[in-house]
Amino acid sequence: MTTESPEINQETTDKLELKLTEKAIAQVKAILARENLEGYGLRVSVVAGGCSGFSYGLDFEKDERPGDLVLEMNGLKAYLDPSAAKYLKGTVIDYVSGLNGAGFKFTNPNVTATCGCGTSFSA
Repeated sequence: MTTESPEINQETTDKLELKLTEKAIAQVKAILARENLEGYGLRVSVVAGGCSGFSYGLDFEKDERPGDLVLEMNGLKAYLDPSAAKYLKGTVIDYVSGLNGAGFKFTNPNVTATCGCGTSFSA
């Protein structure tokens, strides 16, 4: 089995430095289709909170907001507020499944510590 890299707009990627794996893209597209959210994109955010200081957020949005950085890969748009970009630089988002369930996994090289439950981080 081979995996292909997402098709990424190089100019946008240089600004965002955020990537979604093929599995993550496929899962987001499946959710959008199931929820009848044609034309929506994925908002990736970092919010203050949690026991380590920050948490990740994933939401669906129809349009980008003023000032958003936009990444498009394989027909999926990802929106990112510029203030979150410094925390997500170099991050890869994957979709994983295992004995403990399934979900989106963030591999973030900027994280210095995580909480015991794995839902928040510090950078």
